[in-house]
Amino acid sequence: MDKQTVTRATIYEVAERAGVSIATVSRVINGYERIRPATRDQVLKAIDQLSFVPNNSARGLSGGLYNVVRLVFMRSRSEESFELVQESLLFTDAIIRGVERTCGDRGFSLLLSGVDDDNMEARLDVLMANCDGLILLDRTLKERMIPGVAKRIPTVLLAGSGRSRAAATVMVDNRDAMVQLATHLVVEHQFMTLAFLSGFESSPDSSKRREAFVATATELGASVEAGPEWFSDYTSTDAVRVIEERLQRGGPMPRAIACANDQAAIGAINALTQAGIRVPDEVAVTGFDDISVARHLTPALTTIQQPIEELGSMAAAILIDQLTDQRRPTIKNVILPTRLILRQSCGCAGDPVLRHGGVNEESLR
Repeated sequence: MDKQTVTRATIYEVAERAGVSIATVSRVINGYERIRPATRDQVLKAIDQLSFVPNNSARGLSGGLYNVVRLVFMRSRSEESFELVQESLLFTDAIIRGVERTCGDRGFSLLLSGVDDDNMEARLDVLMANCDGLILLDRTLKERMIPGVAKRIPTVLLAGSGRSRAAATVMVDNRDAMVQLATHLVVEHQFMTLAFLSGFESSPDSSKRREAFVATATELGASVEAGPEWFSDYTSTDAVRVIEERLQRGGPMPRAIACANDQAAIGAINALTQAGIRVPDEVAVTGFDDISVARHLTPALTTIQQPIEELGSMAAAILIDQLTDQRRPTIKNVILPTRLILRQSCGCAGDPVLRHGGVNEESLR
């Protein structure tokens, strides 16, 4: 299907449907307050019915494509140190590389937009302007809002719960990964007291990893500490806080701590080492992601390797397919495989061992 035949409603059509002037539509879009509620409701209803995407370009009047994809991610908090900001971008940077590669191959440009927890809803119209589609990283948009956004502009979710039926979701097989890891720690190392250091409580990825790890380890006869006191924000600094508070509470430490991501694992290892606890001789630590620094730690980090760049590349490919060929079947869920990488931090010795997970794709037509 030729790109130029993919048309969308114009501001003129919205004005005609609502029975108002183009200027009134513009005022509603731009948030002017001195508009009668009934008029505002008429315009918003017309925008919803026509799936109109506001923009500030002549492209919006002609109905063609910008050939632009916007990637939206959570911005680091302003009070964080430069080191923490850099650390938080390790995962996002790999995602960006994957998205950019596929966009470039397909003749699209990439726009990057960082948002805060408290301003996403207010910025939706701005984020939908001057682009053809959105890729939303984990936690950038509340799940209840996805159908409304996806109705107005093609949208792909990168990670998430996988429950959305309004937008394609690209994620990894978190459950299989944590089943393998928990089984390795309990069966092969005979570690019977474990803990799971979570990321954000609102993160679907962290929740899935926690649930699968706890369920598997418990079924195998191990005990797992995984309550609210084990939640962090995915950073190494907050992982240090969690470990220090656990040490202050006293009692025997878990024999192994599985972390929701590598950055938290790095913080956990640091906090344990500073407290004089040897890793892995006294407490084993594992991560998730396999960021580049993981193999260079001492001890080298046992972790789950997820194909981070491939996640971004796949999300971009699905979105661009939607934009350029509406006849293609819509893939709702794409689940990419992970690999368990065994290094020294769990007590394994020698060269890293790779254990492969499976591939699962769900296609809904």
